[in-house]
Amino acid sequence: MIRMGIILGSTRPGRNGAQVARWVLEHASRRNDAVFELVDLLDYPLPHLDEPMPPAYGQYQNEHTRAWAAKIGSYDGFVMVTPEYNHSTSGVLKNAIDYLFAEWNHKAFGIVSYGSVGGARAAEHLRLIGGELKLADVRTNVALSLFTDFRDFSTLAAGEHQVAALTTMLDEVIAWSRALAPLRQAA
Repeated sequence: MIRMGIILGSTRPGRNGAQVARWVLEHASRRNDAVFELVDLLDYPLPHLDEPMPPAYGQYQNEHTRAWAAKIGSYDGFVMVTPEYNHSTSGVLKNAIDYLFAEWNHKAFGIVSYGSVGGARAAEHLRLIGGELKLADVRTNVALSLFTDFRDFSTLAAGEHQVAALTTMLDEVIAWSRALAPLRQAA
């Protein structure tokens, strides 16, 4: 069974991301073709990258890095839930991604972004970052606008078109995760 991590990429107090990640998990959990788990970065308090060796070497010296590596290594693919801060993803998500290398390799990921323009620029940055880590991004992105998909910019009220986009994105991430399995096994 394919294992998918839904990474909540914001730790900001009052974050909209928590309800977005729960919405993703609620819809994803209705599926029978994969197992989904929410991974909240609040549960993995990683300081700014503090490993002396580059992540590509896989020689993690800190316990927080080893715990993070074990968690990410246990998944076949991901859904990254990201806010858009200053035309990019959050610093905490970027830092968490930068901690590891091999644990991301040959896995698929989809993006659920949110912000004033649906988090589109954060999603595009994540695609570039993912490519460097041998992550395969899927075409479909769920872009939630603070103006049209939230009430008062704070309560998620995603329309059915967003549920359809989420379903398509999950279909793609699961299919790509399966297709990449031989590369993960060879590594």
